[in-house]
Order: sequence, then structure tokens, then C-alpha cells
Amino acid sequence: MVKNKFVAEYQVNTSRKIIFPYLSTASGLSEWFADDVNINEDKVYNFSYDNEDHYAKITALRTNSHVKFEFFDPNLPDENDHSYIEFKLEENELTQTIFLKVIDYSDTYDDEELESIWEGLILKLKEIIGG
Repeated sequence: MVKNKFVAEYQVNTSRKIIFPYLSTASGLSEWFADDVNINEDKVYNFSYDNEDHYAKITALRTNSHVKFEFFDPNLPDENDHSYIEFKLEENELTQTIFLKVIDYSDTYDDEELESIWEGLILKLKEIIGG
């Protein structure tokens, strides 16, 4: 299946230190991103939403700056074009405004659907962090 790369930026009125745990920890992500998120002893994240389990590993991490979750199917160990979600915190040097850049590489939705889904998710995140 052909994958689609969706990229969007959202202004968040908070500090990197406040928002980053919501982007990078199981407890933070379960508050806004998925119905539930757990992590096992092998550092595999289990994102539960839509009554399905989605497994991912962190493949890039820079504290208070960037995190990338690469999703995989445990039943298809030879698959190599994995879907991923990447969160990057970027700062406008002039205004010190923080932007959350979302990169969603998947085969699930078209851009309009993804835009709607992410706007809803980011709105929920902003309500939680007050940003």
C-alpha cells in the first residue's frame, strides 16, 4: 500500500519542558493521543485506539525537542516501510513562540481526514496543557 506523508505545524503556548512529556511518555500520550498507551520491558509502546492495538518503538529522541515513533506489526517482522509519527518542537527565534510539528507517515487516511484528526487531537492536547 502506498504511504502518505502528512506534515502540519501547530502553535502551542507553553514551554518545551511542559509539553514534551505529553509527546514522549506513555502516560502523557494516553491523555490526548490514544485511548491507552502502555510500554513493556522491551520498550515497545502499545497504543490502543479504535479497539485495536498498534505497536511502536521510539527510533529518535532528543529531550524537549523531538521524538519519533515507528509503528510495526509483530506478525510481519520482515516489513521495512513502517508507518511513523514524529513530533518536533520548533521555536521561532524572533518571537520565542513554540510550534509543534507533526509528521504522520501512514497509509490510513488522506490529507483532509488527517488534518481533521490532528486538529482535534492538538485541540485536546492544548486543553490539557493550557496552551
